[in-house]
Amino acid sequence: MFDSLVAFLIGMSGGHAALAIVLFTVAVRLLLLPLSVRQARAARITERLAPKVRALRERFGRNPERLAREMSALYAKEGSSPMAAILPGLAQAPFMWLVYRVATHPTALAGHDLLGAPLGQQVAGIVANYGLISWPVSVFALVIALVILVAWLQARRIAATLPAEQPPLLRRIMPLMPFGSVLAALVLPLAAGLYLLVSTAWTYGERTVLTRRFA
Repeated sequence: MFDSLVAFLIGMSGGHAALAIVLFTVAVRLLLLPLSVRQARAARITERLAPKVRALRERFGRNPERLAREMSALYAKEGSSPMAAILPGLAQAPFMWLVYRVATHPTALAGHDLLGAPLGQQVAGIVANYGLISWPVSVFALVIALVILVAWLQARRIAATLPAEQPPLLRRIMPLMPFGSVLAALVLPLAAGLYLLVSTAWTYGERTVLTRRFA
């Protein structure tokens, strides 16, 4: 299945596997945009209702059934639900897994490169084959540097938007989560690094636009 899909995408991209990864990632994100809009809207509602939710928990914390009814009624007035900010994200997971599998296909990417750097190799393999000071290593380093930049931008936004009532430990951990993509790019093949760069950059831009829209 994946062999045929990857071969088809590369063929549609004129034989350029790197371009196929970029275009396929963007196409899937465009397809999932309605879910992202719903998720952003629900997240904004959840943020706005946070003080009322805290009040309900303080009042009915010892009565879970009453708390659940009051919470449902509160969200229903906004045309939402407590799970509305989570479900769209879960629905996107299978599609993002598909994009990742395409970007890391072990055989179909053989012989394909990004500006002279082999897409199917990890940074250690590229260093071993071409040397530490080489053009392919420079290409890989550039991709990782851009992933770091996007992760830093995401971390800044997370730190700026975390509610003040969040536990101190969570406030320290949450801004570090985007840097998981950097660790992944360092150990996965270049194709995966390219996918991570496109996907995280799209996520950052998408959330920036949607946050302003629902502000």
